[in-house]
Amino acid sequence: MSRVEDFLTPEEELDIVQAILEAEKNTSGEIRVHIESHTRLDHFERAKEVFHLLKMDNTKQENGVLIYVAVNDRKFVIYGDRGIDKVVPETFWDSTKNAIESRFKQGDYKQGILDGVTRAGKELEAHFPWQHGNTNELSNEISKS
Repeated sequence: MSRVEDFLTPEEELDIVQAILEAEKNTSGEIRVHIESHTRLDHFERAKEVFHLLKMDNTKQENGVLIYVAVNDRKFVIYGDRGIDKVVPETFWDSTKNAIESRFKQGDYKQGILDGVTRAGKELEAHFPWQHGNTNELSNEISKS
């Protein structure tokens, strides 16, 4: 697996977008997935950079969550904005990372991302429930570079 285009099939991408829509249905939070081939930066630093490039740091309640994947590097990061980071249990980020990682190790990339999206959605719903007037502030499409 060396190309971003080969990482997920178009059908798998649609399943992930649908899962994002479902996860965001009951929350004001925003979830994005970004896939790229490689970065020369530290992966956590690159995830923060992508978070900013996707304008995820502009959400009203600072409750965006990014799942960043560098395919050729075989690395990923789950990154959340300040608002969600303040309220989730201390173990949330590591347990979500572990859930994604266990699927990735099996070669089930779609399910790994789906597990991450679902877990993020549940935490966002618990801490940032949807309220009348909430709008979807960001695209649900998978971004690539």
